Parts: sequence; C-alpha cells; structure tokens
Amino acid sequence: MRLSMFLAALLATVALTPAAHAQSEISPVAEAAPAQPDAIPLPAPDQPDREVWHRSAGVLAVRNVTRPTITVFRAAGKANGAAVIVAPGGAFLGLEMDKEGWAVAKRLASHGITAFVLKYRTLPTPADQKVFLAELTKMIQGKPAAFGAPSDTPPEALADGLSALRYVRQHAAAYGIDPRRVGFMGFSAGGFLARTLVEKGGAERPDFIAPIYPNMGPMQVPADAPPMFVAVAADDFLLNREKGLPLVDAYRAAKRPVEFHLFGDGGHGFGAGKPGTTTAHWLDQFLLWLDVMGLTKPAKR
Repeated sequence: MRLSMFLAALLATVALTPAAHAQSEISPVAEAAPAQPDAIPLPAPDQPDREVWHRSAGVLAVRNVTRPTITVFRAAGKANGAAVIVAPGGAFLGLEMDKEGWAVAKRLASHGITAFVLKYRTLPTPADQKVFLAELTKMIQGKPAAFGAPSDTPPEALADGLSALRYVRQHAAAYGIDPRRVGFMGFSAGGFLARTLVEKGGAERPDFIAPIYPNMGPMQVPADAPPMFVAVAADDFLLNREKGLPLVDAYRAAKRPVEFHLFGDGGHGFGAGKPGTTTAHWLDQFLLWLDVMGLTKPAKR
C-alpha cells in the first residue's frame, strides 16, 4: 500500500488529528542546531546545509536534512559485539532525532550494544517554520500543499541506509563489532526504510531488522531475509487500515524468523515506550529476542 495513505501515521508525534493538535505538537519557532561533535558524515552529493531544527512534543527534531550522518553511542561496559543502526521516523519529511534516535540508542548502549543513530536525507519542506506548519496543516487536512509524503522509500533515504550499513561493517574492528551482527531498527518511516533495505539491499541488507510501528502492509520477503522483530500498538490507526497482519504473514509465508509484539495500547509514535502502557517495556522484549537468537553472544570458534 502506498506510503501516502499512511501519511498521518508516519508523521510520528504529529500523527493525530485534528490539524490544530499537530500544530500544538510542533513548535512554531526554529532553534539552533545542537552540537553534534561525534556525527560522522556519510557519502552524499555536496549540498548546502538546509537543516531546520525545532521542538516536536518538547524534544528535538530536524527537517530538510541534506547531509546524512551517523553518530555512534558506544556500548557501556564490555561490548557484546552486536550493533544496531537506529533510524528515526517522520514521513521522510523530518526526523524525530531525540525521541526515536538518541533516546533509543542510549538504552541499547546501556545493554552492551553499540548503537548508531542515522540522520538520513529528508524531502524538502519550506525553510520558514511557520510556513511549514501552515502547509503541514493543509496536508493533514487533505488539501493541496507545498509538499507531501512519497509513494515509496525515497532513493536518497535508501542510499543513506546502505551507506550506514557499509560504514558500520567497514569499521567493525574499531568499534568491537561483529560485522555479521549488524542490525537496523527503524521507527515509523524509519521502519519503512528497514523493510526496503531487506527488499532491495541484496547482499548488503542488515543481519536483522526491527521495524517499530512501521507500514504493516505486505512486503516482498527474500528467501534469505534476515530475522525480524516487529512491535506495534493495537490502537495504531496505521495497523487498523490493514486487514489482518500482512507484514507478519509475508515473513511467515517465506518461512523466515519473525518475532511480533502487538501491544494493547500506546498509539503511534511511542518511541522507547509510552509510560502507563505495556509499550513501556518493548525494548526489554527486543533485548531478550536478541539474546535468544544468539545475536548478542559472540559466535563460537
């Protein structure tokens, strides 16, 4: 199903209607970019830096990304050799860097996993924050707007996902990582990117994936697709637009390993977990899955 049909859901923290609510979630005032001394540039055509940083539900988000980067969060204590690239969501129009990037990476690193937050290129939106909000409101209301969600993972985002995988594997020794245990976790649109990396990544695809509240529609599952962990809330209206669980069914039909968690509530965009719901502990389930799958244990020699 087309990405544009899931526009509101893929907007993560602005996924709820009416438009007034979406506007209240996003600050009308842009702010200075945070210091990112550890951000490592990824290969991409040279473009002017057009990033616009702002607050989304009180935490930092960015849009108009033209220069992709990857930032490492080293494992606390002894690294277990596993690596996870974390891709925030935002309908490919922006990235929830704090909620679905840095916060998640810190949690993973605290459990011995070396995490990398991917800031991938996004589609262009108006530079002025108030103009952006006005056009966003039109889009959510289904009116003609200056921008819209793509029908599929944009080629720039796919290229940045592949570049991130190459970087982590090429520098595995420096980070104490097993290059055969490099996973990709994506939230909302980032989850759509995770799916696309499996479908189109070929030999470079991740060794395991974790699409979190992603597009739950069917996908083309390669015969050698990596293990997949999926988490979504039952009241996520993106899920409720599907008949059944096509994503999970596709993996099962291909006889590939899949772990699926359907939480009773938590909505769309619960990030590292929404307090007061069982989504608050989904990361614990993910860590347990990694352990049971042998992904956090060095291979026996």
